[in-house]
Amino acid sequence: MSVGERDPYTGHMTTGHEWNGIKELNTPVPKPVWFFLIATFCFSVVWWVLMPAWPYGVSYTKGLLGVDQRQSVAETVKAAALERSAWSEQIASMSFEQVQADPALMQVVRDTGHRLFGDNCSVCHGAKGTGGPGYPNLAQAPWLWGGDEETLLETLRVGINADHPETRVSQMLAFGRDQMLERADVTRVAAYVRSLSQPEVAAEVPAEELAAGAQVFADNCTGCHGEDARGMPEAGAPDLTDPFWIYGGDAASVRASVHGGRSGWMPAWENRLTDVERRLLALYVLDLRAQQK
Repeated sequence: MSVGERDPYTGHMTTGHEWNGIKELNTPVPKPVWFFLIATFCFSVVWWVLMPAWPYGVSYTKGLLGVDQRQSVAETVKAAALERSAWSEQIASMSFEQVQADPALMQVVRDTGHRLFGDNCSVCHGAKGTGGPGYPNLAQAPWLWGGDEETLLETLRVGINADHPETRVSQMLAFGRDQMLERADVTRVAAYVRSLSQPEVAAEVPAEELAAGAQVFADNCTGCHGEDARGMPEAGAPDLTDPFWIYGGDAASVRASVHGGRSGWMPAWENRLTDVERRLLALYVLDLRAQQK
């Protein structure tokens, strides 16, 4: 090992370390790196002087500029609250018809309602409110409990089959599982129900089978779905004559509904969302429906 040897190719001195003929050069730190380190240090010193930086005891150095991020955030929140209060008071006090007639308020409904719906409702009803297996289509299908202002707000407040003491309660009986209907009657009434909204089913199923299914329906289902099968909002029973199905309209799905029953669930939002937020959601859903027409 030699000390003080100069490398003939680079002109740098060696450190005296050598491994298998490879000598380590004593290469100086590049000038740009020195510049970056010095500039960073100078910036940090200036920052320490101008801005809050060093904690001590229960406080910290305030800096010459006196910047207070907590105060800035508090002022921003206060300004946002004041801006929000201007339209939230209007939405809270005005009827749905009045809000819907005001373009500026409806823009608030679309912007704020979209965020509320995305945060709280889209996981079940979909981003556009079109629903999915087990969850109603809020953008197009007829309302299960009614779509007027008072009913919508009450449904949001107490939920459906939820833990709220005043919750709406709705459940379809398990006609097959609980042996209220024989298997053949389950099949017949399922075919009849499907034929109400699907003409091709009526053409495929023998007329006598449909007639038998109609009789099973009359004996067991009209109490909730009505004699015309158009549903009963006061019971949360869906219209069976339209093309919208919550659990599917194919033969297997309808038979499964009749056999095992159905019991939907929606949480009560009274303790999760404010009155204004629930009104915004109701108005937003109504606007979704209006855009589908």
